[in-house]
Amino acid sequence: MNIRADVGLTFDDVLLVPNHSSIRSRSHVDPSSWLVPGIRLAIPILSANMDTVTEASMAIAMAQSGGMGIIHRFMPIERQADAVRKVKRAESFVVENPLTVPSDTSIDDARRIMAEAGIGGLIVIGAQGQLVGILTARDLLLAPKGSYSVTSVMTPRERMVVAQADEPLDAARLALHAHRIEKLPLVDDQDNVVGLITAQDIIKLQEHPQATKDNKGRLRVGVAVGVRSPDLERAAVCVEAGADVLLIDIAHGHADHVVEMVRTLKREFPEYPVVAGNVATAQGVHDLAEAGADAVKVGVGAGSICTTRIVTGYGVPQLTAIADCARVGQEIGVPIIADGGISTSGDLTKAMAAGASTVMLGSLLAGTEESPGAAVVRNGRRYKVVRGMASLTANVARKEIEKIGEVDPDEWEAIVPEGVEALVPYRGTVTDILYQLIGGLRSGMSYAGAGTIAELWENAEFIRITPAGQAESQAHDVRLI
Repeated sequence: MNIRADVGLTFDDVLLVPNHSSIRSRSHVDPSSWLVPGIRLAIPILSANMDTVTEASMAIAMAQSGGMGIIHRFMPIERQADAVRKVKRAESFVVENPLTVPSDTSIDDARRIMAEAGIGGLIVIGAQGQLVGILTARDLLLAPKGSYSVTSVMTPRERMVVAQADEPLDAARLALHAHRIEKLPLVDDQDNVVGLITAQDIIKLQEHPQATKDNKGRLRVGVAVGVRSPDLERAAVCVEAGADVLLIDIAHGHADHVVEMVRTLKREFPEYPVVAGNVATAQGVHDLAEAGADAVKVGVGAGSICTTRIVTGYGVPQLTAIADCARVGQEIGVPIIADGGISTSGDLTKAMAAGASTVMLGSLLAGTEESPGAAVVRNGRRYKVVRGMASLTANVARKEIEKIGEVDPDEWEAIVPEGVEALVPYRGTVTDILYQLIGGLRSGMSYAGAGTIAELWENAEFIRITPAGQAESQAHDVRLI
């Protein structure tokens, strides 16, 4: 038996001590940080790989804001890959392999294809793959229903403006404006379509200058996988769809089967970063990094809807876990992702100051417009559902996916949940939440005299507080309005 003499601390147990600062405005600080070597985020925030937090809509919004979304794995493989494709198609310098339809496609089928893909246009091709026309949502607006061919409403090739495959983006912008068109197909010498530049993508470049993008201008996205043999197929299909990061999603990451999965993923997909976790100790970081992990996720039982510590008795208070893990992570060059327990921008600042390179948010983003699921109304207020991925209902849903069918009610009794299902207030768009969080982080960095996250690590000084100090930190002795 070993009983540690030190005290584990979490966010409410401490404050950061204000430091001398030469920073005149919080806008002068740079909150960007490394997710993994080679991928830097303008804002150090990930949306959690939970089925009530991150699917395509959330991942798109996160990447557009400068963070990244990790699409959860509690769905069939092809559906997860489809979510990746939606993110990768949301923005790009050039749409590679744009969706095409044969010239004999019916108007009804074209409408269905565009609705399913969430796009506003289709390239129409002939039998040999050559360009014969373009179909847009405007062409279909008043088109009759039925078996009419798309050729009856499309813009034909002879009336189209096209460009060569190597068309510079600035030249494409001028062509789109000069001809008052929204889509510019790119063709090769045989008039086969090899790409597409859209006015919307150029506008998005201007609207989201901090967006997290790959070298083709597409939004970056991560996917969660497990540690069983089917998860290798899941990883392969998602990589083929365009995933940028593979995250091993296991509650207790300091385990042999996780170490082995890290090695397997690095062997099978050597060019793709692998994030592993969750752990709560420096040794856990060391062992996963030694196996090849490019970043390690830290947090056991810290989430608002996680009951692991109550059910199992295990865990480390989150601030202590981050500090212990970040110490070894910085020594060996492996970034730390703080996962769990963050409910305010102050908590975000404390997590970063303790050594995290990025943080992962779950419940705080679950109530946003972009999170999966519909809003519910209780007592005149709107809410959304959030559940821990070890909760009873999540366990049942996972078994149904694995078995491809309903779970026998008798099997429910065998589940020992380590999470709960709850309602969180509807919070509007994720952009609004991120703006407030990053504003608080920027202010916190200025209080430390830190222009960068690395300087925050160096300058941060924590002080323990009492319950009275915690109460003093809140609004008090006034009637709130």
